[in-house]
Amino acid sequence: MRVLLVDDHQVVRRGLRTFLEIQDDIEVVGEAADGAEGIARAEELRPDVILMDIKMPGTDGIEALRRLRALENPARVLIVTSFTEQRTVVPALRAGAAGYVYKDIDPEALAGAIRSVHAGHVLLQPEVALALLSEDDRGPSPGRGGSLTDREREVLCHIADGRSNREIARALVLSEKTVKTHVSNILMKLDLADRTQAALWAVRHGIAD
Repeated sequence: MRVLLVDDHQVVRRGLRTFLEIQDDIEVVGEAADGAEGIARAEELRPDVILMDIKMPGTDGIEALRRLRALENPARVLIVTSFTEQRTVVPALRAGAAGYVYKDIDPEALAGAIRSVHAGHVLLQPEVALALLSEDDRGPSPGRGGSLTDREREVLCHIADGRSNREIARALVLSEKTVKTHVSNILMKLDLADRTQAALWAVRHGIAD
């Protein structure tokens, strides 16, 4: 897995690189000190996963997420930050982050988080999920769930459980291409941007536990 580090603190980047470079399956391909540089490096290096801080000078992590989405950059972004407030958690996930962890995370757990988001999972620590669920719902109406087919509702339940397309395909005895089509249809029908929003929508509206 090719990983890009985006954080304005050099000591944090150095610490992350030192640990990640001893992992057999992780390669740190570059670093950036702010969001704008992170976007440029992401377009240049095309990493699989980006570890992104939120609070950075100039272009912050949330704005960087939005711009990466607009550029259709395929990298999965894992937020690694010390900010736990709902006012930062929610916008980051809404902007397209694949996961959100705190800088005091155990190093081995961080490596696991990188592998998880790379595999297509949505990684939300319990308190992060709670922040999203407790937000006033300004998203699509629960009634839009009625437009989903039975199969799409099954797929949505698996998305809410954090499963990747490959895992959903195995569970439902479908091809990955078929699952990908179902996921696209779910996002279109519910007017959602990504799997993270779909997972939280499913929990919020009682489609998944």
